[in-house]
Amino acid sequence: MTQPTDNRRDDHRALLPDLLTAALTAAERGWPVIPLHPGSKRPAGHAERACPGTGRCAGGHRTPEERATTDPDLIHAAWAQRPYNVGIATGPAGLLVIDLDPVKAEEPEGAPDGATSLQALCERAGQVLPDTYRVRTARGEHLYFTAPAGVRLKCSVDRLGPHIDTRAWGGYVVAPGSTTLDGTYEVAHDAPVAELPAWLTALLTEPDGPAPVPVRVHDGTRAARTALERECAVIAAATEGGPNGRNNTLHRSACKVARFVAWGDIPRHVVEEAIQGAGEATGLPPAECRTTIRSALDWVIAHATPREAA
Repeated sequence: MTQPTDNRRDDHRALLPDLLTAALTAAERGWPVIPLHPGSKRPAGHAERACPGTGRCAGGHRTPEERATTDPDLIHAAWAQRPYNVGIATGPAGLLVIDLDPVKAEEPEGAPDGATSLQALCERAGQVLPDTYRVRTARGEHLYFTAPAGVRLKCSVDRLGPHIDTRAWGGYVVAPGSTTLDGTYEVAHDAPVAELPAWLTALLTEPDGPAPVPVRVHDGTRAARTALERECAVIAAATEGGPNGRNNTLHRSACKVARFVAWGDIPRHVVEEAIQGAGEATGLPPAECRTTIRSALDWVIAHATPREAA
């Protein structure tokens, strides 16, 4: 009885939409997946700051990482609703993914991109990366590695070098088969996933350096500058999850400083740049920081009373 059922499912798989197939393929590898908004890299579902505290979150907000699953029935149910992109929860998947990004448009000519920075890192260490599974992203490349046993690696931003981010516990990557406005994610090299080299593990687990230099702002009124510097320090001290987690803290602090933008006391771009840097320093993905900051500033500025905005 079991074999015919499996055969029917296999036959049906050939007819499934590409995104559902991508989600099932990742799950079959033991990589828990989450739905991302169609055409986007943002997780579907409510944000932590908007958690209703009911249903699956009755016992507390469940992050996308906590909601990730390899259950094919749950995956079928989710992707039957909308053509979600596919996210892989790297921590639960036992993965450390190196994310190589391109140079930003505003950077000086000759600045190294992620691939160049990684090559330079290997040369300085006198090491060669092992052959491993690679995904061509919409703007760069993902290198998949098996995370070392007994070590709970977290996400990092530029820790290994300029434009080299890593995704592990607390993060996710967009799976091949997904498409954003920037392009499609595709398997570039379908090799077995290699173990993360010990020398890279050491770089990612060595004690952090000195505390970040406090943000110093030179534009805006004294009160606005003081508020922005204070809130950047609050953001930098935030930890993962909970009411005082990184994303919640980022949103609250952005809202507090946004009133000074509404009053004309400080330029918006100054606030965005400073808070973006503080958010990324906690390990939050740059895109998540930008979305949260933009949402907070837009709301406060739009709802400022005439008296406050005057």
